Amino acid sequence: MSVLVSGRDWPVDALQLLGDAVLAVVGEGRQEVEPAARRCVDELRDRDWVGDAELAAEIEAAFGWGPAPLLRRLPVDLEELAGVLEGDPVRGGGRIDLRTGEVWPQAVWDDLEEAGDDEVEEADDDEERWLWVDGEGSRAGYRDLELFIDRVEESRLADRLMRSIQGRGAFRRFKDVLADWPDLLEGWYGFTDERHRGRARAWLSAEGYRPDPNRTEP
Repeated sequence: MSVLVSGRDWPVDALQLLGDAVLAVVGEGRQEVEPAARRCVDELRDRDWVGDAELAAEIEAAFGWGPAPLLRRLPVDLEELAGVLEGDPVRGGGRIDLRTGEVWPQAVWDDLEEAGDDEVEEADDDEERWLWVDGEGSRAGYRDLELFIDRVEESRLADRLMRSIQGRGAFRRFKDVLADWPDLLEGWYGFTDERHRGRARAWLSAEGYRPDPNRTEP
């Protein structure tokens, strides 16, 4: 909570994480965290990335500043969901266990089925237990590359990065270039993680759910 209420500058590209932190501590010190909550809502709505409006609405509802979204809570890990959601459209995808929020990549599920796991085979018959996730591919992730390059102030490096993302293997080459710039590489990881979380949150909202900030491991 100290980062939220200290008044210091917040980490760059961390509004999704900070918003979830706000929601997680509402019950611990409502008045203490309220200024940070208002700031987070304002910054989310001003930035307006995918998933920001959904998170802002959740925070507003938690503090009684707006109507509660008609979404069911699901203790899902947004990073795990993003990994499945943005996987290969043909061989990727997966499912979420609606009882526990656990994310199952399809490849892992297939391996267990092939190994003859009785629990998996039995669970597979319960259609109402699962929220299916189709892999949407890397298009959104590729857009993240372009947006991040637009932030790079040094023109020669920006040109080099833009050349690196042409054709197959774009993500690997992009990170290879940034390996010589540790601060920028760290910034890239924070940027893309934030974008992933927002897209996963927006997808979940469209399916009628919202992540539970107080999730526990299944």
